[in-house]
Amino acid sequence: MTRRAEILIIGNEILSGKVADEHSGFLSREFRALGVDLRRVVVLPDEVEAIGEAVREAWQRSDLIVTTGGVGPTHDDVTIAGIAHGLGRAVVRHPELEALVKEVYGEHPPSALARLAEIPEGATLLSAAGLRVPVVVVEKLYVFPGVPEVFRRKFNAIKSRFLDTPFYMKKIYLAVGEEPIASILYEVMAKFPAILLGSYPTFTQAEYRVVLTLESKAASYLEAAHADLVARLPQDAIVRRDEDAAPSSSEMRADGVPPG
Repeated sequence: MTRRAEILIIGNEILSGKVADEHSGFLSREFRALGVDLRRVVVLPDEVEAIGEAVREAWQRSDLIVTTGGVGPTHDDVTIAGIAHGLGRAVVRHPELEALVKEVYGEHPPSALARLAEIPEGATLLSAAGLRVPVVVVEKLYVFPGVPEVFRRKFNAIKSRFLDTPFYMKKIYLAVGEEPIASILYEVMAKFPAILLGSYPTFTQAEYRVVLTLESKAASYLEAAHADLVARLPQDAIVRRDEDAAPSSSEMRADGVPPG
């Protein structure tokens, strides 16, 4: 079965609009390329109760959980406490992280900085090449910092462990809008309910007006659904088809439309 993932983005700065969310788009593309089925993205305030509730709910639904943000030394960095609260665990200090804190800040760091060594009880540390500070892992939950550059470096260092069976994709570019083809899409979905069928209108391309994407981890199922859809579509509306296309981390443009 495909692993189901959830992302918990933690930070008042995201909810207040002070800082733009850079994590959800990046992770959604990366997980798709890795073959992971991202099911939900939640943005949370810096509140222990809210984080704990979200962790408990995600734990019941998902095979993989990623948190971003709230792991620094300041008063609003409560992600570790929130995760521990949600899982019914204590917050403890990890000796390896304590050693790192002392290495950077001296043998007797201020108490606020000592919080950098805290983890939920039972968590482990995941080290990788190029990482000075390891990733905190609580079974299927991975704790990442919120600073985009640091987050991406740490995620890229360990992302191979998330690799799953890849999704395969085919794309069809159409010279008509969605209205003439809407009923056709319903028909295809009724016949192939497990196909991931997307319809993306665009108003910036002279060549085409809609891009249809079909995705599946089963190549034969994808082939059958694709052939059925092509046969149903008005042939003069098909501009081109990209077959046997495999998704990648750069497959979708920032505006959500597959590149032409």
